[in-house]
Amino acid sequence: MQGCGRSSLLRTHGLRSRIAVFVVIVQTILLLVHWFIYSTWVRFRSVPDPPGISGLQVAVLLLAVSFIAASLIAFRSTARLARLLYKIAAVWLGIVNFLFLAACGCWLVYMVAGLAGTRIDGPKWTAAIFSLAMLASLYGIINARWVRLRRVKVELANLPASWRGRVAALVSDVHLGHVNGSGFLRGIVARLARIKPDLIFITGDLYDGTKINPVEGAAPWGEIEPELGKYFVTGNHEEFRDPTGYLDAVRRAGVRVLHNEKVEVDGLQIVGVHYHASINLNLFQRALQGAGIERARASILLSHSPHGLAIPAEAGVSLQVSGHTHGGQIFPFTWFTRRIFGAYTYGLKQFGKMWVYTTAGVGTWGPPMRVGTRPEIVLIEFA
Repeated sequence: MQGCGRSSLLRTHGLRSRIAVFVVIVQTILLLVHWFIYSTWVRFRSVPDPPGISGLQVAVLLLAVSFIAASLIAFRSTARLARLLYKIAAVWLGIVNFLFLAACGCWLVYMVAGLAGTRIDGPKWTAAIFSLAMLASLYGIINARWVRLRRVKVELANLPASWRGRVAALVSDVHLGHVNGSGFLRGIVARLARIKPDLIFITGDLYDGTKINPVEGAAPWGEIEPELGKYFVTGNHEEFRDPTGYLDAVRRAGVRVLHNEKVEVDGLQIVGVHYHASINLNLFQRALQGAGIERARASILLSHSPHGLAIPAEAGVSLQVSGHTHGGQIFPFTWFTRRIFGAYTYGLKQFGKMWVYTTAGVGTWGPPMRVGTRPEIVLIEFA
C-alpha cells in the first residue's frame, strides 16, 4: 500500500511538472508573438518608441500574460469575475491570432514592394491590414454562436429494417465552462426537442475542463428524452482531471455512459470507447474485442477522436462518429488540423468498409471564434 501511494505521488508530481513546462512554453510563445505584433505596428505606423516604459507597452505585456493567468484562475474558480476575465482573455487570444497574421502580412507587403522598387504608404497599409484582422475576429465571434444543422444520410450494411428512416443526433465538443454555460447547452437541447431525433450521441468534450458545477452544466440533457436513448463517451477535456464527477453528472441527466462496452438498441449494436482507451492502439483494440462486436450485424462506434481508424475498421464497425478536431476551428489552425487528421478532419468519409463522420462540434475551445469552420448539430438519417 505504501508503494502504491508513493507511485501515485510520483505520477501526480510528474503530471504537474509536465503541465508547468507546457505553461512556460506557451507563455513564452505568447510573449514573443505580442512583441512581434507591437514591433510591427510601431515600425510601419512610424510611431517612435517613447523613452522608458510606455502605457502601451505595459498594456501589451498584460495582454500577453492574460490568457495563461485567466486559465489558471478558471481551473480553480467559478466566480463571476473569474468567468469574465477568462472570456475577455479568450477573445483576446483569438484577436491575437489574426493580428499576428496581419503583422506577417505587413512585412510581406513591405518585402514585395521593396523587390518591385515601389514606395508604399506604410501607415495606411498597416492600418488597412490590421483593420481586416479585427473584422475577421468580429466575424469569428458571430460565426461561433451560429450553430447550424447538418443533415447526412448513411446506408449501413445489415442494418435492421426498423432503423431505416430513423435519425440520430450527433452533438460533440460543447465545452461547457467559463465561455459556454448551461444556457448554451439548453439552447441546443431545445432545438433537438423540436427536431425529435430517435436517439442522441454525445462524443466527448461536453465539459471544457475549467472549474464548473458538473451537475448544473449537464442538467439540460434531462429536458429531452428521445425514444432510443442518449449515449456518451469522454473526450480529452473530461480527462484533464478525474472524470468521475463529470460522468456522475451526465448519468444524473439521464444519459447512458458507455464504458468501453456495447449496448443493443432494437437490433443495432452501439459501442462506446472512452478517449484514454481510444488513443492507445493496444487498449483500443482490446476494448473493441471485449465489446464483442458481431461483424455480420450493423454497429456504430462512439469515439471522441478520429484516431487509429484501422482498429475499428478491422473490428467490423459499420460507422464511427467522432468530434475532437473542431475542423481546426480558426484559420490557420484549419490547415494544421488537416495535416494531422487528413480527410477525416471533418465530414462523412469512408475508411475501407467503415463509414466515419467527424463533426466540427458545437462549441469552441480557447478563442470563442470560428473562421473557416462552422459549429454544427449533425442529424444522421439511416437509409
